[in-house]
Amino acid sequence: MNIVENTRIMTDQDLAGLGLQCVAYVKRIQIGGANAYSIHAADGTEIAIMDNRDIAFATIREHDMEAVSAH
Repeated sequence: MNIVENTRIMTDQDLAGLGLQCVAYVKRIQIGGANAYSIHAADGTEIAIMDNRDIAFATIREHDMEAVSAH
């Protein structure tokens, strides 16, 4: 059995059912040559941009979400 054949696309409702509406990730980005940290919902929607990584994670936790880091 091929795993790829049995893989399906998960909808927003599927992700919500897994509790992923409570997950956000932080990704380092460059803005004007300076590091910044974008906060994204589990579905990839950008929520906010912060100057400081620690503040980005604190902001996620402050909103009762689980923070994860993206590379």
